[in-house]
Amino acid sequence: MRGLALACHPGPTAAVTALTTAVAWSAGRSPAGCLLVAATILTGHLSIGWSNDAIDAARDTIVNRQDKPVVRGLVSRRTLIVGATVMLIVTIPVSLANGTAAGLMHLLFVACALAYNLGLKSTVISWLPYAVAFGALPSFVTLGTTGTWAPWWATVATALLGVGAHLANVVPDLADDLATGVRGWPQRLGAYARLLAPIPLAAATLLLVVAPPGPVGLIGWIVLAVVAALLTIILTWKNAPFLVTIAVAAVSVAALVIRGDALVP
Repeated sequence: MRGLALACHPGPTAAVTALTTAVAWSAGRSPAGCLLVAATILTGHLSIGWSNDAIDAARDTIVNRQDKPVVRGLVSRRTLIVGATVMLIVTIPVSLANGTAAGLMHLLFVACALAYNLGLKSTVISWLPYAVAFGALPSFVTLGTTGTWAPWWATVATALLGVGAHLANVVPDLADDLATGVRGWPQRLGAYARLLAPIPLAAATLLLVVAPPGPVGLIGWIVLAVVAALLTIILTWKNAPFLVTIAVAAVSVAALVIRGDALVP
């Protein structure tokens, strides 16, 4: 059980589940609806995380990735494959319980993630599954709440969040990825990936603050000021810690939750 818990990529799984549920709540979803959203995202992410570690087991073993439970012997590759398959089967009816259109948006998210795991991660378009998957999340929320599509700015902003998340997620593992032949977009960028990662996140924040109807407001200006300060740190401090980039992502996420009420008419 410990191996399965660690292999599901608990950080991203918890973060995306909590974020999407919070956005659903701020968009007016009922408590029961929010629980359904959480179950939908969680089951999908369990399938994604377990399949990722199962597919990468050989590469992770080559570079002795001790942060991977399959390398440490805490869980077998077969168990991960079975778990990922079961969760994939479960997430289909759970997704469609949100409504057909909303469910298909979430299944698009899962399909993009699985395509990334199965090979797109090693191509120059490794960013594309992230952009499409995260761009689908606002419409998953709105279609399941009011039956309407999310506004363009929410789709573009979350797509940018996905691209930024892709860069931020890969940066710590660049050396191991290159050693095992993974040549996705961030790996091709090399050291520049670390500097580029905050840019789509900051652009997403700007959209989420400025594009929705109505005045920016005091909170919006504070959000923009915080992001500007964080970007200045990253650009002027060569050894800016990776946590600064994560902080930009956190501010972007907060902006999305704050403006969740603007997602639906």
